[in-house]
Amino acid sequence: MDTSRRPTAEEIEQLLVGHPARYTRSEVSAKAGVPSELAERIWRALGFATLPDDTVAFTDADVAILSRVRTILDSGLLDEQTVIRMARALGQTTARLAQWQAEIMIGAMLPRDREASDADLAHVLTTAQQLLPDFEQVLVHVWREQLAAAGTRLLAIADINEELVPTRLSIAVGFADLVSFTRRARELDERELGDLVEGFEARASDVIAAHGARLVKTLGDEVLFTAPTAEQAAEIALELVETGELRIGMAYGPVLPMMGDIFGTTVNLAARLTAIARPGTIVVDSELASQVEGVPAVEAHKIRRRPARGLGVVQPYVLRRSSG
Repeated sequence: MDTSRRPTAEEIEQLLVGHPARYTRSEVSAKAGVPSELAERIWRALGFATLPDDTVAFTDADVAILSRVRTILDSGLLDEQTVIRMARALGQTTARLAQWQAEIMIGAMLPRDREASDADLAHVLTTAQQLLPDFEQVLVHVWREQLAAAGTRLLAIADINEELVPTRLSIAVGFADLVSFTRRARELDERELGDLVEGFEARASDVIAAHGARLVKTLGDEVLFTAPTAEQAAEIALELVETGELRIGMAYGPVLPMMGDIFGTTVNLAARLTAIARPGTIVVDSELASQVEGVPAVEAHKIRRRPARGLGVVQPYVLRRSSG
């Protein structure tokens, strides 16, 4: 590739994918032995656009992937619905990952004091190509480790909640919210705002991971996390709130895990408790408060009952470190 000019879309595709396009949509399906309708559902689930029938856009790697899907289906280990759901999980997650990593690379490598030149953009691309094998190895390793961690968490939760059906689990749910985010966003330029959000998310994810819990998702000025036990959740919240820039709401109870997210009244209650928490405080429901009773260095103090939208009147508690 000529590094003195802006890379084209075709060059980006060739450098990062590594395989030239050879097949149309019907040809790749036929070569892999997968019905064209199923292949189209898989591509859509993975997040790829639907292309005209005569567009040559598929590679030998696409044939290999579809052939693996056919092998999985032929084995009877997974049905079509499960394969499509797995493909959608992979597509949505990797799309966000790729966008995030591309933003990091471009932000780190392009000059900040002048307009980026075509040569600058070409340099980013060639650097990404050089790093790609290492990134790929790290990605697979981390995915395996995260899969093992997810399995371990689910087994631990199942042991705690033997009376519950497998699709509903009782866990601690917490929201950590940046205080006065809207006002601060108006006062900061785009780069400063980005640094604020990234710093908040980085600290939250580090603390949550350190305590063996899970960061479910980030919402800009807010993170949603879960922990197998109320004690773990309390330790996370107490550590996060030390800066005084956050308010946290938590609840303990059954949730419905779905598509990597969680749903249910417990999640809604944690969100409502976050809304009534003052800056630098942690507000929890009565169930979580009872679960941490007797935990060293943790105290739960009852405050006045409050109405919670959609949930009626609730009894909140303020969670603090014990002074004793």
